[in-house]
Amino acid sequence: MFVLLRLLSKCPLRLLHAFGSLAGWLTFLASSTYRRRYRANVAQAGLAWPAVRGGVAAAGRMIAELPWLWLRPPGTPLGERVSWDGAELIALALQERRGLVLMTPHLACFEICAQAYAERFAESAKAPITVLFRPARQAWLREVVDGSRGRPGLDTAPANLAGVRQMIRALRQGHTIGLLPDQVPPDGLGVWAPFFGRQAYTMTLASRLLQQTGARALLIWGERLEKGRGYVVHVRPGPEIGREITPESAALLINQSMEQLICLAPSQYLWGYHRYKQPRGLDIAAAPAAATAPAAEAER
Repeated sequence: MFVLLRLLSKCPLRLLHAFGSLAGWLTFLASSTYRRRYRANVAQAGLAWPAVRGGVAAAGRMIAELPWLWLRPPGTPLGERVSWDGAELIALALQERRGLVLMTPHLACFEICAQAYAERFAESAKAPITVLFRPARQAWLREVVDGSRGRPGLDTAPANLAGVRQMIRALRQGHTIGLLPDQVPPDGLGVWAPFFGRQAYTMTLASRLLQQTGARALLIWGERLEKGRGYVVHVRPGPEIGREITPESAALLINQSMEQLICLAPSQYLWGYHRYKQPRGLDIAAAPAAATAPAAEAER
């Protein structure tokens, strides 16, 4: 399998994305469970099918581009394959030396964001980035992923207590961390908050890190360009999470921020992601009734 990944990593992005588009549609057509979840999530967001149809192919492209992202030699720069929109927001935040939390949903190529940040800011601003990750179950894949994400200026933190402590230290040193706050946390590590109008179990880690360290929050996502032309990394202001705000209110603000990003490029969001699943060990009856739809929906 590693040999196959190595061979795929040498293919041009345009070819990988073409293959991924085909794989995405084959998966969509072959799996009734995936189709139902995809369509249910789209309906929950109140979006029309033409706006999200491209997400079927985008999901396949995300998988197909991973060998190129993971196995690209550490000394090979992204260069012209990545352009920036809003990089000045990161530069200004790093000047404050308060620590920076970059948050992105499962939107487009979120893997490119950390690599692009490390290449542009880690050395020049003396602020490496630490990203939270869940180790792969397969030993061979774990080795590949660990090696790919351990690049100059890019560190990884496991999704456990040791990883949380690692991220806190990084923020207190004025460094940067990256999180996907729309990832469903284990039972006990989240709260219920509306996401596109439906209650979703939402991690509290992002807000707790911001409150404990006084770090600044920014939103980031990596737009995938057509025909393998590369990526545009977009940066936007993040939510203001005060020290006195409750976990539920903080989760609502973060979910609204994620919705706003998703609505910028709904055809690149992973609509098949099981966002509303019940964490292991959590009583389904514990989920509260749906609350009023967030402000992001009203803006669409």
